[in-house]
Amino acid sequence: MADSGAKLVEPVVFQGVHASLPHDSALRHVSGAAIYVDDIPEPAGMLHVHLGMSQRAHARIVSMDLSAVRASPGVVAVLTAQDIPGENDVSPVIHDDRLFADGEVVCVGQSLFAVAATSIAAARAAAARAVVVYEDLPAAITIGKARAADLKIEASQRMARGDAAAALAASPRRLQGAFAVGGQDHFYLEGQVALATPREGGDVHVWSSTQHPSEVQHLIARVLDVPHTSVTVEVRRMGGGFGGKETQASLFAAAAALVAVKTGRPAKARPDRDEDMVMTGKRHDFEVAYDVGFDDEGRLTGLALELASRCGSTTDLSLAINDRAMFHADNCYFLPAVEIVSHRFKTHTVSNTAFRGFGGPQGMAAIERVMDAVAQVTGLDPLEVRRRNLYGGEGRNLTPYHQTVEDNVAPQLLAELAAACDYEARQRDIDAYNARSPVIKKGLALTPVKFGISFTTTHLNQAGALIHLYADGSILLNHGGTEMGQGLFVKVAQIVAEAFKVDVSRVKVTSTVTDKVPNTSATAASSGTDLNGMAALNAANAIKARLVAFAAKKWGCDEAEVAFTPEGLRAGAELVPFEVLCRQAHLARVSLSSTGFYATPKIHYDRATHTGRPFYYFAYGAACSEVLIDTLTGEMKVTRADILHDAGRSLNPAIDLGQIEGGFIQGMGWLTTEELVFSADGRLLTHAPSTYKIPTCGDRPAVLNVALWEPGRNVEETVHRSKAVGEPPLMLALSVLSAVSRAVASVADHKVFPNLDAPATPERILMAVEDVKKRAGLG
Repeated sequence: MADSGAKLVEPVVFQGVHASLPHDSALRHVSGAAIYVDDIPEPAGMLHVHLGMSQRAHARIVSMDLSAVRASPGVVAVLTAQDIPGENDVSPVIHDDRLFADGEVVCVGQSLFAVAATSIAAARAAAARAVVVYEDLPAAITIGKARAADLKIEASQRMARGDAAAALAASPRRLQGAFAVGGQDHFYLEGQVALATPREGGDVHVWSSTQHPSEVQHLIARVLDVPHTSVTVEVRRMGGGFGGKETQASLFAAAAALVAVKTGRPAKARPDRDEDMVMTGKRHDFEVAYDVGFDDEGRLTGLALELASRCGSTTDLSLAINDRAMFHADNCYFLPAVEIVSHRFKTHTVSNTAFRGFGGPQGMAAIERVMDAVAQVTGLDPLEVRRRNLYGGEGRNLTPYHQTVEDNVAPQLLAELAAACDYEARQRDIDAYNARSPVIKKGLALTPVKFGISFTTTHLNQAGALIHLYADGSILLNHGGTEMGQGLFVKVAQIVAEAFKVDVSRVKVTSTVTDKVPNTSATAASSGTDLNGMAALNAANAIKARLVAFAAKKWGCDEAEVAFTPEGLRAGAELVPFEVLCRQAHLARVSLSSTGFYATPKIHYDRATHTGRPFYYFAYGAACSEVLIDTLTGEMKVTRADILHDAGRSLNPAIDLGQIEGGFIQGMGWLTTEELVFSADGRLLTHAPSTYKIPTCGDRPAVLNVALWEPGRNVEETVHRSKAVGEPPLMLALSVLSAVSRAVASVADHKVFPNLDAPATPERILMAVEDVKKRAGLG
């Protein structure tokens, strides 16, 4: 056929929400072009800030001679508590975190003073010349020591429903037990860092690697004794956060800002990896004791649970973290009568802080341990025990904090995953394998996750956004959420692109900065997209409403006949390209800029009674993990994991799948390899990659099947009916710990329940194997 000369018109392919778009900075990440705080060109005259650290866990400072520090080469300024014009405090809540110690130190690594020098090497060398005389005071390093001294950051808390004591007394069967679960270092790829630049009038601009720019702004203002408007904090991206940059960034940002304002020169504070690990808080380690009543069918009748955590030397966020451990001590299970008591112990170690899951993983670890113990003593399959105790309909849907579970999909997830991964057949095969394998043992476990979504501190559930629509049709988006690699920016950009029915390439998301969207909450609690996405959508809808009214008037149609489409704006019979619409609206003096705001509805909570509805909805998931252990060495390998997770109507399946896989691996590290070791005098011994072992690519299971639950749809009116996916996947890794426990128990044909604490390191696995053998009379 002859060429007619006609050109084929490619159809418009619109990709808004629910499309698997790449991370907005993916190419920059892998090419090294992404700019982090330490990549910003250093301003002329910039000073390097190093913090002198306490060498004692608990002591009175008798004297601190810094004359040699000040006289060192390259030193421009040395600042102590006496140089702070405002309040000597960088804490998020209780005003008990000092920028610089004053009279007393409460942990090894506490900041004593700041050295500002022309190079970081000069600053470190100078700090080493400080002469500090201490008078040691009693130090409680462990939970046990703090318990003996009755050191707490607040009174023990109690959450209850029903009469647990009476239920336990009447239970057909009863079991007590205890175990410990360790802490975890955040080990973000980009460490703590801040770059402060003085501005006129005593103002200061600070680039900070923080999940909470507004809090950093407010704390710097508190230290400098200036209004919030005098401090601007900006964040383009972080190289990981995981909760470690929710409160911990404030110390370094405030130190840099203080130096900048005092000297009139830019200042950067950037500790190295060892200093970062010594100075910053971790996930709380817990000791758990349980007293559980149940029947012969494995159904729980009563539960008394005692949770004790090491909070560290100051309060930080420990109140809310320990509260959330209580909230999630039910996981997916209905507890007919329950009492949960939480002890928050003050220790002379670095103050523990937020970490992905925010106490939830520790609470879930407790109840999953109970399920495994009940299964062992009843001789039932652990998955069957879990199924029999799941939340159900009327009469079996009330949590220990009296919130009704209205969106329970755990039974469906467990059933679908068990069928998809062939759980029952594999369990039979593993039992047969273990019977003929004297050294290498296998374990298999399938566990669920139910995770509440919302800040449990109610006022934090709010967000703002700002959208500018330019006359050329390009869109600038700013909101209060921070990008730490999790894909928040691309998701919110997709939401805005969907609203205007334009390609996401039109939407530019700019740095999170406190002079554009004020008084924001931290990007935490898995709420980043829920809050900021809805705020951005509200801003977009405000502009759309103006454009609809304008278009109806200009092209002579009813507003009902105006619609945004991927091809352009349809106004009656007219089809107007988006950029033409924007130009025409600008010429007609239509405002093309709007703020947006969102506050989570329905939530309320009374902390005094620990009752209410702290969560807007729940996110669910399930994981099945298979492991191998060597009973002669304690070495362990996760060989396969199958995951089914409910992300509602996923805004970006590719991003969500990445979050699920990453969360699972990080949780696996917490439970198996990442061990925090403190010396008797309070020094962190595992403060570098050489001694602290995060999972590597070789630790990823050879078979890792991750899927989003296809029927997923949030029953609540979240943005496009999506569900949060940042924190919930971490708890999927509890299946690994249960699988390891099963493998250890198989040494004695499941006649003895292992004493296995987390992390289940090779040493702990080997000791558990030997203990099982001894208690079973096998050697």
